[in-house]
Amino acid sequence: MRYRRFGKTNLHLSVFSLGTMRYLASEETAVETVRSAVAAGVNHLETARGYGNSDRYLGTALQDLSRERLYITTKVPPIPDPDAMERSIDESLDRLGISYLDNLAIHGINTRQHLDWVLAADGGMRGVERAIADGRVRHLGFSTHGSLEVILAAIHSDLFEFVNLHYYLFFQRHAEAIALAAEKDLGIFIISPADKGGQLYTPPETLERLCAPFSPLELNYRFLLGDRRITTLSFGAANPSEVPLPLRFADRDGNLTSAEIAALQRLETHAETRLGGDRCSQCYACLPCPVDIHIPEVLRLRNLAVAYDMTAFGQYRYRMFENAGHWFPGRKGDRCTDCGDCLPRCPEQLDIPQLLRDTHQRLNGSPRRRLWSC
Repeated sequence: MRYRRFGKTNLHLSVFSLGTMRYLASEETAVETVRSAVAAGVNHLETARGYGNSDRYLGTALQDLSRERLYITTKVPPIPDPDAMERSIDESLDRLGISYLDNLAIHGINTRQHLDWVLAADGGMRGVERAIADGRVRHLGFSTHGSLEVILAAIHSDLFEFVNLHYYLFFQRHAEAIALAAEKDLGIFIISPADKGGQLYTPPETLERLCAPFSPLELNYRFLLGDRRITTLSFGAANPSEVPLPLRFADRDGNLTSAEIAALQRLETHAETRLGGDRCSQCYACLPCPVDIHIPEVLRLRNLAVAYDMTAFGQYRYRMFENAGHWFPGRKGDRCTDCGDCLPRCPEQLDIPQLLRDTHQRLNGSPRRRLWSC
């Protein structure tokens, strides 16, 4: 296992961190999973107040582990009321059975309103400041599913020591946020690179062939670990048997090899060939959309489905539109009214309405239940 400095926190974290959102099956399984990860060299464990019983299960696991060798991060949502925010921190400490948090992340600064709550002079951050002052919280960061503009504004606020961020081989929109966070010496924690990065543990045959002799999961991990600005990557093992796979790459954090670079170029060339004149470059110039379609993300999922046969992943993500609130904002492609507002702004001169309808046909599938209501 390799370890890297987590920005200005000066903590040295393992390059893989155990995220505990998925180990909800039972306390026994959760404890065994944590023990397996720690035995393999993982020293950073992450949970959240909103992950069901995961913080309680983690607290049980911590009873038999040396806390001095471990770093614990939990997350609480942004709340305008400072007293409510402080109570949320105390509830997390109680459920974890510990007296202090190494890291607290404000969970889901996804909108400008969330950031305004954090920045308000009399807002929820006053409760966080009290917890920092008396040692209940040692380092403060934030997690986000928000737009690049919101992420950059949060980093520029200079309130935070680390950021939990989506950034992968197949989603590089947040490259500017990576650069700014590194410039300001923030620790950088990449969220869910295997799952949100493309469901790379079950890749389609086309993607496997293009990445060979590497697996798609391996190539994505190497793309991230080869970037020294990034501190740690999450992996969400649901049971002990899922711990070893990602940690196979925990010692491979050097520069990309010539063979890995060639595989990345092969992916790029193949996408250009398969997509031709229908390829969305992800410039985001088409936004805002008058009917709130997240055009770039819809077309990114189409890019992946057409170029690499990542249809199952595209369906998984596409069905979240209109189903996950501010965690995955935007409406589906069939909402397009053919207003043409986006067309003159597209540098590729794409027929965006037609491509939105095509994406909907490819990826919508059957309706699913709403995931979140706020």
